[in-house]
Amino acid sequence: MSDLLFLGLDVHAETIAVAVAEAGREVRSLGVIPNRLESVRKLVRKLGPVPHLRACYETGPTAYVLYWQLTQLGVSCEVIAPSLVPTKAGDRVKTDRRDAAKLARCHRAGELTAVWVPDADHEALRDLVRAREAAKKDQLKARHRLEKFLLRHGRRPDGVKAWTKAYLELIKSKVHFDQPALKATLADYLE
Repeated sequence: MSDLLFLGLDVHAETIAVAVAEAGREVRSLGVIPNRLESVRKLVRKLGPVPHLRACYETGPTAYVLYWQLTQLGVSCEVIAPSLVPTKAGDRVKTDRRDAAKLARCHRAGELTAVWVPDADHEALRDLVRAREAAKKDQLKARHRLEKFLLRHGRRPDGVKAWTKAYLELIKSKVHFDQPALKATLADYLE
C-alpha cells in the first residue's frame, strides 16, 4: 500500500517525539506528545486508519509498554535495538525529533531489524529474574559491609562457618559495643 504511514517514535519516560514518513514525501515531525495512553490513543485516532499505520521505536528503559499499547489499538509496531539502527558517518547531532525522523525514514526504507518482544508473562518472568539478581547483589554488598565493619573493630566471630544461621546468631549474641553509634550501625548492618 502506498498510503502507509511509517511512524518513528523517540520514547522517553515522560514524552514521545513523533515523526511520520509517507511514500514520495519528506519525513516530517509531528512534535512531541506526553508518554501517556490517552495521548497515544489521540495520536492514533488523528493519523488513522489503523491498518495504514506502521510504528517503530528503540528499546530502552520504558521497555515494551508502548508496543503493547499500540498493538492493542491495532497498530503494527516494531521495537528496534539501538545498535541495529543504521548510522551515517558524521551523524553526531542527536535530538529527539531527529531520532524520531531517522526511525521513520529507516522504517519506510525497510532498513530496520525488529527485536523479539516478550508477552506479559515472559516480561513478568524476566522482571522476577532481574529482581532476584538485584537482591542477591544487595545481599552480597550488605554482607561485605558487615564483614568490613566487624574487621575494623576486631569483632570477627571465629569457629563458625560464615553467613550461616549460627554465624549471625553469634554476632547478635556476642558482638557488643559501648558507643550508641556503633550499636546502631551493627543493628543496621544486621538488618
